[in-house]
Amino acid sequence: MVSPVSSSSAINFFIVLKVAEDKKKEAFHEPPPVIVFPGSGRNSSTGLRRQKRDWVIPPINVAENSRGPFPQMLVSIRSDQDQDISIRYSITGVGADQPPNEVFSIDPVLGKMFVTKPLDREHRSSYHLRAHAVDMNGNQVENPIDLYIFVIDMNDNRPEFKNQVYNGSVDEGSKPGTYVMHLSAFDADDNTTANGMVRYRILSQTPHSPIPNMFTINSETGDIVTVAPGLDREKVSQYTIIVQATDMEGNLNFGLSNTATAIITVTDINDNPPMLTSRTFSGEVPENRVDVVVANLTVIDADQPHSPNWNAIYRIISGDPTGHFTIRTDPVTNDGMVTVVKPVDFEMNRAFMLTVVVSNQAHLASGIQSSLQSTAGVTISVQDVNEPPYFPTNPKHIRFEEGVPAGTTLETFSASDPDRLQMQQIIRYSKLNDPANWLSINRTNGQIVTTAVLDRESSYVKNNIYEATFLATDNGSPAASGTGTLQIYLIDINDNPPALIPRESQICERMNRNVNGVNITAADADTDPNAGPFVFELPIFPTSIRRNWTISRISGNYARLGLQNQRYLEPGVYEVPITVSDSGNPPLSNRSVIKVKVCPCDRNGDCTTLGAVAAAGLGTGAIISILICIIILLSMVLLFVVWIKRREKERQTKQLLIDPEDDVRDNILKYDEEGGGEEDQDYDLSQLQQPDSLEHIISKPPGVRRVDERPIIPESQYPIRPVVPHPGDIGDFIHEGLRAADNDPTAPPYDSLLVFDYEGSGSTAGSVSSLNSSSTGDQDYDYLNDWGPRFKKLADMYGGGDDD
Repeated sequence: MVSPVSSSSAINFFIVLKVAEDKKKEAFHEPPPVIVFPGSGRNSSTGLRRQKRDWVIPPINVAENSRGPFPQMLVSIRSDQDQDISIRYSITGVGADQPPNEVFSIDPVLGKMFVTKPLDREHRSSYHLRAHAVDMNGNQVENPIDLYIFVIDMNDNRPEFKNQVYNGSVDEGSKPGTYVMHLSAFDADDNTTANGMVRYRILSQTPHSPIPNMFTINSETGDIVTVAPGLDREKVSQYTIIVQATDMEGNLNFGLSNTATAIITVTDINDNPPMLTSRTFSGEVPENRVDVVVANLTVIDADQPHSPNWNAIYRIISGDPTGHFTIRTDPVTNDGMVTVVKPVDFEMNRAFMLTVVVSNQAHLASGIQSSLQSTAGVTISVQDVNEPPYFPTNPKHIRFEEGVPAGTTLETFSASDPDRLQMQQIIRYSKLNDPANWLSINRTNGQIVTTAVLDRESSYVKNNIYEATFLATDNGSPAASGTGTLQIYLIDINDNPPALIPRESQICERMNRNVNGVNITAADADTDPNAGPFVFELPIFPTSIRRNWTISRISGNYARLGLQNQRYLEPGVYEVPITVSDSGNPPLSNRSVIKVKVCPCDRNGDCTTLGAVAAAGLGTGAIISILICIIILLSMVLLFVVWIKRREKERQTKQLLIDPEDDVRDNILKYDEEGGGEEDQDYDLSQLQQPDSLEHIISKPPGVRRVDERPIIPESQYPIRPVVPHPGDIGDFIHEGLRAADNDPTAPPYDSLLVFDYEGSGSTAGSVSSLNSSSTGDQDYDYLNDWGPRFKKLADMYGGGDDD
């Protein structure tokens, strides 16, 4: 189909599109559709141009999972100008030159467009490409056209359940049509076609009780509901259902299927009332005991254990009007424990007949009636025991003035014995707790007498009350005792003078309108009317007090101490006596001293630092002297630190003034001195002469010997060397000894000129003293090769004579 041509067009453009209509045409190898670029033309007669209208290009459909062969041709794209010039075709977009690349390709010369691989609709369902036509120079010949490629869905995905196991629940006794649970499966295929339309059905139910088909499922929504009555948790508590999901609208011949398991729990309802195991129960309890279990009630319930439908609640409906008992439920066994919560008195009630009813924590289900076994009777017997005496009034309150003398009788604090049915018992009294030890009690009649003066201001008195505890004990078997508390309210008397507050303060040396003085008050251990209001007065003597100071009343308990008008006091600490009187009858007075620090103040009325020091007793000169000393001390410390640092720096930078080799700090000393001159000739030559006799050496005992002594062991006989005449020539003596050593290579070094101390014996090495001799005799030095690497040099020098 060709589009109309506008008057402004120079070239007519058209588009031809042929699409295969069915699979038969594809089988006969019908050529693929040709897409022609829409163009523009010029009217030759009028020369006018007009814009042509573009056709909408239909989408290209490609089936997913195609088996090829690839590349598979889709369409042919051409321009109507390809007969005049050479055209190059290309495509752009996702699947061509954008990831995923090279899914589609185009022959740049022929314009044939191909798909290069199988497509997956579930991965990408459509592609949008643009086709381009350019000349050989890359110039655009046609406007780009849009190509839409849709991937046709195939049924290649099974329905998938999100979970393999689903859990649901339904109450027992539910009516048919009751909703139970929901299952759903997802099919990745196109849900607008049969490929993605899923249908559900139940394959099996386990167990089959009471019937095999207790449930059904909505084939489209996946909702499971009940279809029959008879659900009973006590018989079947759980059902297992296999559900199948099939696509192709549930067609089992063509559709793909999958299964999941639905576990349906039958939940309990209270359709079984609790039943007591007996119609009567009994127990006994000692009197005056609490928190004691006196009877145990057992119950049975078929509902689910430890649920509200099973948990039992017990109530006493008669027989206990005063509330002595309660029944608590054992959380494990569900039994009822009859417990005493209020003491029972044998003299009042010897037995109790209780009526008990049991129910569940949850109400019974609709239509379920209570059982006759939910009610029972409980008989409780009370046992008589020896009860302790009791004080009828406990605690007992009395009032007395403080200060009563010792020996004053306060009260008779007697007790009673509750055991009226037993024989008369004797009661004895004793003191249990008396914090201040102010009281005593008569052992037989309970009369209380003071043993000390009662003081309301004592630390043992709290809120004007002194408390003591007494013990009453009978002679029963076993003996029992009871306690009673006596509370004595102490009435205050004026027995404490007031005390001045504060005892120290400060004031400016000159009064100003902002600072008027020191506020003072008083503390009194007594209470009203024996405390405030207080009277504050300055004493008459000494007269300087009233001349410098004044007191003005602020209120009943407060006054202000200040300087007299236009008075000036030197900075310092002043002790001001003040007399304080209370309002008692008669009043008590107390003279107290307040230490007032007078100091220079700033404009806010606060003492300055210099003023505070001055007020402490130091004058201006002393303060200046102290500051100068501190400055001098700091300067000296600073100079010392600077000197130390400078000396350290000089020590690090100073060069050595001597040669490094002569520096004795880190070098070994070297000496070249070999002897003295003529002034060093005073020595004894006799020490170098051979001794005339060796008897004194041979006669020495064995042990440590000197190396210049002849050894005692037998040795070879050598020619006796001539004795040098005394004093003799020292030169001849030395030459004679050298010749003797040359002729005797095995001689020890006892003929040396110097005398050495003995340093030990037993060396395995032979003597090497004769290696430097001038002897010309033939000697064998091959044994040096056996002495190791340290004597290798000597062995090379003296051994191996044959090599020479």
